[in-house]
Amino acid sequence: MGKVKWRKGARGGPEHSCFEDAVTGATVHQLTTHPSISHPTYFLQCSFTEDQRHLLFTGYRGGNAQLFEAEFPEGRIRQLTGGEPVHPFSAVIAPGGAVLFVRGGAIWRIDRETLEEHPVAESGGQLGECSLSPSGDWFVSACKREGGWGLLVGTIDGHGSHFIEFPRTIIHPQFNPVHPEWIEFAADPAPRMHRVRRDGSGLECLHEHSNDEFIVHETFLGASEDLVFCVWPTHLKRLDWRTGKISTISEFNAWHIAPSRDGKRILCDTVHPDRGLQLVDVESGKRSTVCASRASSGGSQWRRSRYAVAEDWKRARRAAERDRSLSWMEMAADTVYGPQWTHPHPSFSRDETMAVFASDMTGCTQVYVAEIPASPAVG
Repeated sequence: MGKVKWRKGARGGPEHSCFEDAVTGATVHQLTTHPSISHPTYFLQCSFTEDQRHLLFTGYRGGNAQLFEAEFPEGRIRQLTGGEPVHPFSAVIAPGGAVLFVRGGAIWRIDRETLEEHPVAESGGQLGECSLSPSGDWFVSACKREGGWGLLVGTIDGHGSHFIEFPRTIIHPQFNPVHPEWIEFAADPAPRMHRVRRDGSGLECLHEHSNDEFIVHETFLGASEDLVFCVWPTHLKRLDWRTGKISTISEFNAWHIAPSRDGKRILCDTVHPDRGLQLVDVESGKRSTVCASRASSGGSQWRRSRYAVAEDWKRARRAAERDRSLSWMEMAADTVYGPQWTHPHPSFSRDETMAVFASDMTGCTQVYVAEIPASPAVG
């Protein structure tokens, strides 16, 4: 087979290989080898399709960010989108298999079978990553418009959307899995955790704290209402949605976190020091190692125990101004908190027997899937 000319609909041969992790002996699948960045969808979303036969990833094979899928474990690779670049961490697989993603200031929906694309909502600004309600009927995305920030909320059938204003940067909005009329989102900088009803009412800060309490990567604990979050770099904690009570699950440098559906386990990565991908038992706080990530995990702020302050951002923005190809979500964050594609961002497979992650262990970020050992090594 000749060299593939990568474009929408193009197919390439398998790039799959396996190796045994040197730390735990776990089987690790490498799914991509192209000499350009490839990384799974964001850690708050599952990269596997519902039947677990394909894995969705973002690749730069044609020079900008596009969506691809790889048959799992040993199958061909197909490019799903083309043309203008997509937001590299925006894709989410909806119930039934369609994929929602951000391109420019709009949310799009693509049919994976026909590759037909349809606009879902226009923001009038710039958008971050998407999240869906448990039913898959509603979407939410962080949005920046001229003069302010907020949330774009609407139905994935394209029949309507509305904007909820907020005075500061917003990232990582997510629907409450029990009561999806509520949305939790992160503000930057502190205080971080907030909630608001889908209609824009009931805005509330869930925990008042200063920039010296470096809270990151909150998400819902499986199908429960409670939130789990990291106080970088020392604690993995839990917040009761109803009472606001905060408790400690475990004390270590948990970073990006992905709970299991039943809320009994949390998969996470680590850095400074890198202890590899960890699996945490929520009840006991005990943890075990899935495998090493060997990712470079860039970003100056992860060597500190506080949020970036104004001077950090000024320095980073000056550097980012030189590269206009970056979105608003990526601009200065590539120096302060990134580059994001150098972070493992682990997530569970659909059946939760495997961990999907990114690593630049070969010098260029690729997509990996680790089989979780039945008896993982002690972390």
